[in-house]
Order: sequence, then C-alpha cells, then structure tokens
Amino acid sequence: MNPKVDFFFNKAQKWQEELEQLRAIALDCQLTEDLKWGNPCYTLQNNNIVLIHAFKDYCAYLFFKGALLKDTDGILIQQSENVQAARHIRFTDVTTIKKWAPILKAYIYEAIEIEKSGLKVELKKLQIFRFLMIFNLS
Repeated sequence: MNPKVDFFFNKAQKWQEELEQLRAIALDCQLTEDLKWGNPCYTLQNNNIVLIHAFKDYCAYLFFKGALLKDTDGILIQQSENVQAARHIRFTDVTTIKKWAPILKAYIYEAIEIEKSGLKVELKKLQIFRFLMIFNLS
C-alpha cells in the first residue's frame, strides 16, 4: 500500500467498500500502487497495468491494454468506439467483486504477462483520417 493513495479511498463517499476490495485484489497481485490522474494506478516496473475509477453509477477497473486481453468471461467493456487500447470492468456492488475476485486476478495476471512480453496495441489513426476526409486533404 502506498500512503499517498489512501486519500482516494478515504474521500470516497460512494463505492468505498467496493473500491477497497478492488484495491486489495490489485495489491494481492504484487503490483506497485501509485496515484496517477487522481486515481489509484497499479504498475509493473513503472508500466501501467490497471487503474481504479469511481463514477456516479459504478466503479471500475480500467486495463490499459485491455484490447489485448482474451476476455474469456466477456466482462470487458470498450467505453467508446474511439477508445482503442483500454477496456474496463464495471461494478455496482461489493458482492460481485468478491465473487469475481479469482477472475479479476486472472485478468490482472494476464495483463502483467502482456506487459512483460512487450506487446503493444496497434492503434489506428482514425482521428487523423477523419480530419483529412472532412477537409478533403487526403
């Protein structure tokens, strides 16, 4: 546990129990805890693996290279069509998080192996292409 991350969990008015459970699962996977973009971020050798988010309607794990995960349980969500690499898993209750703990750990371990292997998400240049097409610059 990183003490500078404690404030995130202490200030949480909603999802506090869920966030603490997500934290425990990530720390159990031997990742380093840091604070990035105002959220708890779990890294391997300074490479981002998973981030914890809290939103109005849910809390979530965000996998930075989630597009490369196998998602055998079909639980990863692509936030929008423009998000190419990241995927997240949404939660609305601590019971589900506890029940899914082995699955969540498996996803984290797979993300760790992806990071160790050096795999990268092939990013498409969608925004530039659309810009060029809009202004007829292609």
